[in-house]
Amino acid sequence: MFSGLRGLEWNVQFTVYTYIGYMLQGLEGDVNVKFLLTGGSLVKVRSNNWKKNRFFKLQEDFRTVFQETHKIIGRKNTFSIDDIDTVRQGRHSEGLEKYTDENMEDRCFSVIFKNRRKNLDLIASSREEAAYWTTGLEKVVRAMHNLSRQESSEHWIFNCMRKADKNHDNKMTLKEMKNFLRTINIEVNDNYAEMLFKKCDTSKSGTLEGSEIMHFYSLLTNREEINVIYSKYACTGGQMSAEDLLKFLVYEQRERSSMSDALRLIEKCEPDETAKENGHMTKDGFLMYLQQAEGMIFNMAHKDLYQDMSQPLNHYFISSSHNTYLMEDQLKGPSSTEAYIRALMKSCRCVELDCWDGENGEPVIYHGYTLTSKVLFKDVIKAIKEYAFKTSQYPVILSLENHCSLEQQKLMAHYLRSILGSALVTEPLGDKMPTHFPSPQDLKGRFLVKGKRMNKLDSFFSSSSALEEDSVSEEDEAANVKMPGEKPKSKSSKMKLARELSDIVIYCKSVHFVSFEHTRDTQAFYELSSFKESKALNLAKTSATAFICHNAEKLSRTYPAGSRTDSSNYNPVPLWNAGCQIVALNFQTPCKEMDLNQGQFLPNGLSGYILKPKFLRNRATEFDPNRLTRGPWMQKKKFHVMIISAQQLPKLNKEKKNSIVDPLVKVEIYGVPDDKAEKETHHINNNGFNPMWNESFEFTVFVPELALVRFMVEDYDTASHNDFIGQYTLPFTSIQNGYRHIHLCNKRGHVIPSASLFVHIMIMDLQ
Repeated sequence: MFSGLRGLEWNVQFTVYTYIGYMLQGLEGDVNVKFLLTGGSLVKVRSNNWKKNRFFKLQEDFRTVFQETHKIIGRKNTFSIDDIDTVRQGRHSEGLEKYTDENMEDRCFSVIFKNRRKNLDLIASSREEAAYWTTGLEKVVRAMHNLSRQESSEHWIFNCMRKADKNHDNKMTLKEMKNFLRTINIEVNDNYAEMLFKKCDTSKSGTLEGSEIMHFYSLLTNREEINVIYSKYACTGGQMSAEDLLKFLVYEQRERSSMSDALRLIEKCEPDETAKENGHMTKDGFLMYLQQAEGMIFNMAHKDLYQDMSQPLNHYFISSSHNTYLMEDQLKGPSSTEAYIRALMKSCRCVELDCWDGENGEPVIYHGYTLTSKVLFKDVIKAIKEYAFKTSQYPVILSLENHCSLEQQKLMAHYLRSILGSALVTEPLGDKMPTHFPSPQDLKGRFLVKGKRMNKLDSFFSSSSALEEDSVSEEDEAANVKMPGEKPKSKSSKMKLARELSDIVIYCKSVHFVSFEHTRDTQAFYELSSFKESKALNLAKTSATAFICHNAEKLSRTYPAGSRTDSSNYNPVPLWNAGCQIVALNFQTPCKEMDLNQGQFLPNGLSGYILKPKFLRNRATEFDPNRLTRGPWMQKKKFHVMIISAQQLPKLNKEKKNSIVDPLVKVEIYGVPDDKAEKETHHINNNGFNPMWNESFEFTVFVPELALVRFMVEDYDTASHNDFIGQYTLPFTSIQNGYRHIHLCNKRGHVIPSASLFVHIMIMDLQ
């Protein structure tokens, strides 16, 4: 009926769209999705003077959105659904707030992209049409993100084949086959290409067509390593029975599975209805299982909230941002409410507000003594109110760096109270003076202010009169950076503090650190100190046990050195090892340190809170991460990793069709110094599509509760530093045994579609 690429297209499209239909169950008749497929005109907003009508339409492949363009010839007029991070209804982008009127609120929406691409700010003709667009896009984005990796891979491979067919004759010549292989990141020598071509060209016609292309496709997508594993356990008529699958789950994956678990996986993953009815799993179903969440390296049981959230606040690591308002560098980069939204949507639970006097009596946020742009304090608080609890319901700490006059401080306090309302903690919980922090559970949906306070917390429970204003020491991180000719204020200088702002600082009163002995004797539990990275790292190295004991009672915040004008980051691991809770990083900068932060806070429902190990919560602990001794922290493990293969690694230079990656894999362990280790595979020449290593490594992990494991794939370069391809980081305690896929992430922490590693993991006790 069909031949050549048309036959392959029918086969792949049938599979893909059938699966899309499965993933979009209930959406086939959805009015929102139907509206998107019809398309419509929207006003695209860039500035006050640039508001243009443009036609937008969801394409039939459910993967791309067409957008009308009127300017540059050759400019791409579609964007991918995979590139969409979120869809925001209302005037919740900086552009829409600036360039639209409040009466347009219910007609506005923004498409936020994962990469550095600018937001797409749009206005619909009516409230109803805006709802169609936002609801429809959200549903399609969610459904397409959940698509099987196998199906998306097949669709991608077919599209690459179709592009290689230059004359559109639904046949493939040897030259077209070579171009296709380069497109999918494989470079083969002429002899191998010719051998593969001849193997498939059974008609000897000099072109591949019909069943020959299907044969070539099956050879290309075949996973030899999966075949070997499957054949070992497929003991029932060439297929896996439920009993066979259960044996695999127990003996290879080392799971505590039951027969009902095996049958559930068959029901979920098996595409062949006959096999499913017989309680069997085919090889396709087995591969599907290995590509689902159940087959990933990350323990599914840790995906949702699983830790005790009723401990005092200082018993948790808290995902924290430094200079949250900045989008780029610390000297002249833009400040934006968008930076707060992005951090909060990544489960950041402590954001920084660097507050200064602004024009017209309005306080502003920016990096003092620099050329960074300014954003209104009230606009930031509105954005925080809107997005604080969309990803996590657990408390958000607002870390105030206050450099404002008394009048503008009073206005700050007014905005905090009026905008945040009852969600702002303005007095201690309970009816008596607390002796320890409330828990994240107690504070769900609440905001805490960190800043200076005139008096002690027990003033709430006494009749002492309150001062209208007072002088307090000024903590000034901005003093670390100054413009030429500027003389920053002394860190030990005094500043006037308004009572209105002082009174809303409850559980996070900023105080200067003197020594651990001093804080132990004089510092209340709610008084916390901030440490710049050099001081914090020195204490973590020379006085680790004292630092841990301090953090078992109190909160500590650390932040990057002022010399990091490029918004680079410091290593957070030694400070987590010392029990520091608020380890603030520059969220806007993609780097290894942010990979570690993302990995640290990956479990526990993306709550932004991770319960510290018990030995970091004990005020009498003897744990020293730098000099290990026997104790409850020592749970020695043998960590065996086999790097088997990778799938569909991205091309780094898409402009050069002959540019193929030479991938290698690094396995890195971060934790206490004795656990720090790194090993790497050999590189494989010219194959980013399906490289295979089968290399094994062994590590000894002494303190697994503090260890993070980072898998990194690089493009080998003999003449310079290797180039980053992708990575994945997770806590050692969240790793699953057995044969596992690892979804790779790009530099900004977003999953790279179809790119993965396939590994075998074995963790054994050594005690």
